[in-house]
Amino acid sequence: MSEKTVTLTDNSTGGQVEFPVREGTHGPDVIDIKALYQQTGRFTYDPGFTSTASCRSDITFIDGDKGTLLYRGYPIDQLAEQSSFLEVSYLLLNGELPRQGELEAFAESITRHTMVNESLKNFFNGFHYNAHPMAMLTGVVGSLSAFYHDTIDINDPDNRTLCAHRIIAKMPTIAAAAFKHMMGEPFVYPQNHLSYTGNLLNMLFARPTEDFEINPVAEKALDQLLILHADHEQNASTSTVRLAGSTGTNPFAAISSGCAALWGPAHGGANEAVLNMLEEIGDVKNVPKFIEKAKDKDDPFRLMGFGHRVYKNHDPRATVIRKACHDVLAELGMGGDPQLELAMKLEEIALADDYFVERKLYPNVDFYSGIIYRALGIPTEFFTVLFALGRTPGWIAQWMEMVADPEQRIGRPRQLYTGAAKRDYVPLHRRT
Repeated sequence: MSEKTVTLTDNSTGGQVEFPVREGTHGPDVIDIKALYQQTGRFTYDPGFTSTASCRSDITFIDGDKGTLLYRGYPIDQLAEQSSFLEVSYLLLNGELPRQGELEAFAESITRHTMVNESLKNFFNGFHYNAHPMAMLTGVVGSLSAFYHDTIDINDPDNRTLCAHRIIAKMPTIAAAAFKHMMGEPFVYPQNHLSYTGNLLNMLFARPTEDFEINPVAEKALDQLLILHADHEQNASTSTVRLAGSTGTNPFAAISSGCAALWGPAHGGANEAVLNMLEEIGDVKNVPKFIEKAKDKDDPFRLMGFGHRVYKNHDPRATVIRKACHDVLAELGMGGDPQLELAMKLEEIALADDYFVERKLYPNVDFYSGIIYRALGIPTEFFTVLFALGRTPGWIAQWMEMVADPEQRIGRPRQLYTGAAKRDYVPLHRRT
């Protein structure tokens, strides 16, 4: 069977060049243009890389038109409903679901590494009391390389695995420390008898003055949110991790760069934007007015948390987390919280309105995750930290895949230069 190719014709010269076509398991074929400049003297122009496959990957697949999200071939709804975050982390790192013994060994390894060096805790004292928690997370994660510099040989598979386990294990501890610093409360140490997500909740909300009882409904909902955020193909932060990692930098620095990219409001801050929108709407009685504003193409107001850039049909993650959201609100009660009542009213009206239904502008995962975090008592500015925590196994899996890929080279995008043409230097005294 002959290799598939695409022939491009240069209209200015009439010359033709053939390029091979690569086929994936799912999704569109890609044209391999590695030799484009060599054969034509030209580059491609693709701002935002929206039509460019920057790598090959076995980890995650998205079909936005059909509303499909697969981790290693497994549909996201099956994983979120039947699996756990640690099991999904193992899957992303290793390619297959673990057997019982493998999962127990993995969980034990993660548990052994949840502690952070005591001197690292002093780093938080250098942050102002009202510093954004993502600033703390980004800085402290990067600093881990100073504590484990003897085991970050990226060419050693055992070192890579050890780093992966350490990062996944320590992220909740670091995130909770940032939360406690922000709240002005003492840090809480991890507890080995708790689950990964239960441990996170305990480190966030336990205090020396009283015991903290972990609500199983809240624990399950948060675990599902972490699963739903665990990976999302070559998004901005994942691409940043790969680009940083392509230089040969250590994994802690690469993951720190992913945290920095996720911090951007166009990426990880979407669920925070949902809460800001609810604050702008203000009251349930204002919902019809803002629904009409959202329909008006001349009005700048937009419903945040509805529709998705990638998913043109529905966000498969939202289907799962909607039930969890309603379970959390039923279990914990909205406590008279006007924003939560407002969010539920907005969901009810939007799902029944023909304008949104016809355009498939359904609530997405950011809409429901913001509501869940709010119901759990998590401050808005901390939402992105939890997003980063969930995305960590995806980042580290993508980094490990990139390092082991024989085709991988240092990332070096090209450009279309539109600046001044070459010109000669003019001495200062001769410039007019």
